[in-house]
Amino acid sequence: MTVAVVLLTTAFVTFVALLAAAGAGKLARMDKASYPAALTRAAAAFVTVITLAAVVAGTLAAFLT
Repeated sequence: MTVAVVLLTTAFVTFVALLAAAGAGKLARMDKASYPAALTRAAAAFVTVITLAAVVAGTLAAFLT
């Protein structure tokens, strides 16, 4: 049961990170940014969401153990 929860949570966080990256890239393109600049903003958004999820998971793990 625990392995399934971890895999589903990982998939969900990755999906949310991809959605955030797609939104950031689309907004950058709507703001007349070049494709490399839009890709850079999308990558930054993706990394930010993954980092935030890791920090939250680490903090919760410290409290739950």
